[in-house]
Amino acid sequence: MKIIDAHLHIFPDGGAAPAACQTENISALRRFWEPLEIIHGVVMGNRSLAPEYHNYPADLLHYCVGLDSRILADSADAPPDLAGQVESHLRRELCCGVKLYPGYNRVSLSAPLYQPIYELAQFYQKPVAVHMGLTVFPKAHLKYCHPLALDEAAADHPGVHFVMCHFGNPFLESAAAVLVKNPNVSADLSGLLEDPADLEIWFREQAGYASLLRTWLAAAGCWDRLLYGSDWPIIAPEKYVSFIQRLVPPEHWDAVFFENAVRVYGLRGLPL
Repeated sequence: MKIIDAHLHIFPDGGAAPAACQTENISALRRFWEPLEIIHGVVMGNRSLAPEYHNYPADLLHYCVGLDSRILADSADAPPDLAGQVESHLRRELCCGVKLYPGYNRVSLSAPLYQPIYELAQFYQKPVAVHMGLTVFPKAHLKYCHPLALDEAAADHPGVHFVMCHFGNPFLESAAAVLVKNPNVSADLSGLLEDPADLEIWFREQAGYASLLRTWLAAAGCWDRLLYGSDWPIIAPEKYVSFIQRLVPPEHWDAVFFENAVRVYGLRGLPL
């Protein structure tokens, strides 16, 4: 079964140059992915709008240009040429979308700041992925990354396709409702757990949580709009593939692990 990892990160390490970090991390990805038949991935942009941070081997990776808190601390801190910088990425074939971090930015998805971004995404027909659910840093504001915040943006921008990252975890009921209500919303299944020492033990200890995940994925029934993603490097790829396989019925694996990402992110012409 061919797999696309539709949500991963490549972070610069220490003082190394971006190119050196990417070379090291991408070499590791190739080693980890080959035995799992993961043939392509989508990098969620962090840290910089500079093009040199986003030069990836086209046979392996596309990327979403990201507006995280290093670029956009709040609406008053926005670069005056933000839309122009984003558009310069969307013109690139390697760039397959935009990634927003509204909780970290502490900016509503309906704020005027994001309107030009939505217009560009619609013009270039590339999706807007949005961090939804829990955040790493306590200074972030959850009200901006709750799935209901995405419902408002999706309803007001029907020509934009949004990707609800992390299935809005842990707001699973709201995430399912937003997915069902809005045909222009997909969801990726990344970041639902960090690397456990033993996956079998995790499923025993977290049986209630796993049951909730299965329940709301099945209740939504939107298998044509769910995408596999790992949030690498927070978990070993082989563990996360196994994890998602235990949540998604086998008859939907081809769609969730491959076909939906090809369609949503426009990943045509992949080497199969």
